[in-house]
Amino acid sequence: MQLIWLRSDLRLHDNTALAAACEQGPTVAVYLISPQQWQRHDDAACKVDFWLRNLHILSKTLGELHIPLLIRVAQTWDQAPRVLLELCQQHGIQALHCNDEYGINETRRDAAVAEALAGADIGFNHYTDQLLFKPGSILTKSGSVFQVFSQFRKVCYEHLHRALPAIVARPKAQAPLPIKADTVPQLVEGFATPTQALQTLWPAGEDEAQRRLDTFVDEPIEYYQNERDIPSRPGTSQLSAYLAAGVISPRQCLHAAIARNHGEFESGNVGVATWVNELCWRDFYKHILVGYPRVSRHKAFRQETEALAWRDAPEDLKAWQEGRTGIPIVDAAMRQLLETGWMHNRLRMVVAMFLTKNLLINWREGERFFMRHLIDGDLAANNGGWQWSASTGTDAAPYFRIFNPVSQSSRFDEQGVFLKQWLPELAKLGKKEVHAPATGGLFGSANYPAPIVDLGKSRDRALAAFKNLPTLKQVGGQRG
Repeated sequence: MQLIWLRSDLRLHDNTALAAACEQGPTVAVYLISPQQWQRHDDAACKVDFWLRNLHILSKTLGELHIPLLIRVAQTWDQAPRVLLELCQQHGIQALHCNDEYGINETRRDAAVAEALAGADIGFNHYTDQLLFKPGSILTKSGSVFQVFSQFRKVCYEHLHRALPAIVARPKAQAPLPIKADTVPQLVEGFATPTQALQTLWPAGEDEAQRRLDTFVDEPIEYYQNERDIPSRPGTSQLSAYLAAGVISPRQCLHAAIARNHGEFESGNVGVATWVNELCWRDFYKHILVGYPRVSRHKAFRQETEALAWRDAPEDLKAWQEGRTGIPIVDAAMRQLLETGWMHNRLRMVVAMFLTKNLLINWREGERFFMRHLIDGDLAANNGGWQWSASTGTDAAPYFRIFNPVSQSSRFDEQGVFLKQWLPELAKLGKKEVHAPATGGLFGSANYPAPIVDLGKSRDRALAAFKNLPTLKQVGGQRG
C-alpha cells in the first residue's frame, strides 16, 4: 500500500507524487489539518477556506479512482511524524510519497517525517512538482544560487531550449479499497469563513483552474505585457490562488502558453513571453528561499539593511491597513485586498513601497498583513515582493527608486475607473483630481481623509535613512 501526502498540490492532473504512488501500487491519500501551524504562518482565513473547498472537490475526483482521502489533524508540524507514522502502521503503508515544499519549517518537517518512517522501515519519496526547475539545478558558474533574476532566467531558458518539463499522466482507476474516505471539514477552528461574495470570486476545483487558464491563453495573454499593469482591466490570468494551492501546476501553465505561441517561449508573441517570464519569477523566489534560508526567518536578504531605522508608527500602519491613508491608489488597493483576498500585482508594489518608503514602516509589517489576507499568499513570492519594494531583498529596487503613488495612479488608472470602484466617495471627482483630491482641497467635501504624509518630504526621509546605513562590514555580515 502507498500513501500520497497532499499539501500544496490539490489536483489530480500533472501531480508528480500522486502519479508515482499509483504506479507503485494501491494508494491512499492523506491531508493534514494544522490550525496552530497555519496561524503561526499567518495563513489567511480565505486561503484556508480555499484549501478546504478544493479538498472537498478533490476527494470526489480521487474517489472516482477509488483512492480514499483521509483527513488527520496535526496542530503543529512537529506532530506530523507521529500522526503519519500511526497512519502508515494502521494501513500497512510501504512508502509515503509527497511533493516538495520549500521554506525552513517545511524542510524540517519533512526531514523529521522521513526519519520517523525510516525507523519503521517505511519509505519516504519526495518529488519536484510546484516548480519548473528543482532548486540547485539553476546555479551560477561558481555553483551558487543566483541573486539576480535576469541571470537566473537566462539559465532557465537554456534548460527550456533543451527540453520542457514534462506533464505527468493522470493516474488510472485502481481496484476499490476497504477504506472509507473521511469527510472534509467545512471550517477549521481559528479561521473564520469568508463572505459568500469572496468565495464566489474564487470557485474551487481543477475544472475552474483549467477554465481560467484556457480563457487566458485564448486571447488575453496576447496583450498581457501592457494590460497586466492596468488594475481596472482583466489583464492578468487570475491563477495565482490556484498555483499557490497547487490546483494547477506551473508545467500546465507553461505548456498552454507555449502551445498558444506556436512552440515559442522567448520570442513570438510578447505577451506570452512576458507571462513565461512571470512563471520563472515564481521559481526564482523559491530558489532564493532554499539557497538563503534566512529569508524564511523574517531576515532581510541584504543583511546591512537590518540596521535601517524603521519608524514605530502604529496609527500610520493602521491607516494603511484599513485603506484610509488619503492616497487614493493606496486606499483603493487595500480595500480590494480586504474584500476580495487578492490585490493586483502592480498595486502590490505601489502599496508596499508607500509603506516602506513614504511611511518608513518595517516591511515585515506589510508582509505579515498581506499573508493574513491573501488567498494566494505564498511565503517565497510574498517575501520576495516585499523585500524588493523595501530595497532589502535580492535583485531589489534601488533604494532611491521610490514610486510616486499619484503618478502611478495617473499612469495606470488614467480615467480613475479602479479608484472609483473601490472609493465610491470619490465617484463625482474628475479624472484628474480623483488621483489626488487633497491638491484641490476637495478631500473634505468628498468625505475622504487628507493624506497622512507628504509624499515629497517622506521620500527625502527615506533616502536619508538608507544613506545613513552602516556598511556591510560594520554590521559584521557578509552577502550571500
